[in-house]
Amino acid sequence: MVQTNPINVSEIGSIWQTYQEKTLIMRFLEYFIEKSDDPQARNILGGLWQELKFYVNEMEELFFEQGMVKPVGFSKEDVFLDAPKLYDNGFDIMFVRVLKEVSMGLYTLGMNMTYNKRVMAIYEGLTTVTQKIYKLSTTYLLERGILALPPKVTMPKKTEFIKDKKYKDGFKLFGDKRPLNDLEVGIIHHNLEVNNIGMQLITGFAQCAQNKEVRKYFLKGKELAKKQVSIMEKILLESDVQLSAVSGATVTTSTVPPFSDKLMMHCIYILNGFGLVGAGTGAFFSMRNDIVMKTVFIAKDVYTYAQEGIEIKFRHGWFEEPPQMENRNRIIKGSE
Repeated sequence: MVQTNPINVSEIGSIWQTYQEKTLIMRFLEYFIEKSDDPQARNILGGLWQELKFYVNEMEELFFEQGMVKPVGFSKEDVFLDAPKLYDNGFDIMFVRVLKEVSMGLYTLGMNMTYNKRVMAIYEGLTTVTQKIYKLSTTYLLERGILALPPKVTMPKKTEFIKDKKYKDGFKLFGDKRPLNDLEVGIIHHNLEVNNIGMQLITGFAQCAQNKEVRKYFLKGKELAKKQVSIMEKILLESDVQLSAVSGATVTTSTVPPFSDKLMMHCIYILNGFGLVGAGTGAFFSMRNDIVMKTVFIAKDVYTYAQEGIEIKFRHGWFEEPPQMENRNRIIKGSE
């Protein structure tokens, strides 16, 4: 087949990555749908699965038309629907909500590297789906009291400008630090929310991981999430910011794996990347130097943890190699 409108290298890379993420999410959805006993939750999960299936098919057609090998991604072999329920009390929708946050960022990045109209259409459609599901998930969780709202504050009554570099001071042995601004509180609350969900997710993974090395890795990730939660809670408490209640989702006592170790490791790989982006955003927009420093240290820990996970994936042959540029030196040497 002669391709008259070939996709470029950045589009190949981004659509390959998107396919990996979509097939992973579909496996989670299949398990959550199977175990859900709430009709409204099943509607949200099932609707998302149908939408993602359509776009996965679109990507597969695109791969075929471009003469590109279809990625392996994640298949039915990576999910075990007969496994008992591992998570309860709205965790399925909470986790989907976090995945949609991740997807928003990936679609923006993908669109920014896209020039082909068909690839643009895929990202436009996926963005619409993501925004719809994120809204439905948030409403569902708030209505059931599972999702905690950020702290309430008094409304600003006048506009002010920063005139003193002391505004950035956070390391003070004597005297009071300035109160957190609303942007800083919002970022810290979001980090707490995501890390609480991540801690529950990885606790379940640790309970059912089959490989000892993987189980140990997940336990290490659980402690890292707890450490981040502790740091953020302390910052809020020192500023007399009332903490919102943590999520009411629970991890059951099941040790039967609903997912393959390969799938669970890749899920944490994606969330580590999301965590690094979040840490970077927090460090950039926080203007108190103690918060910036703590955020940088958190990012360092997440990066080190992520690299350890990548090496585990390498050792077990679980990391599908992304498409890559031609090795010109090898081609030239081969022609000699």
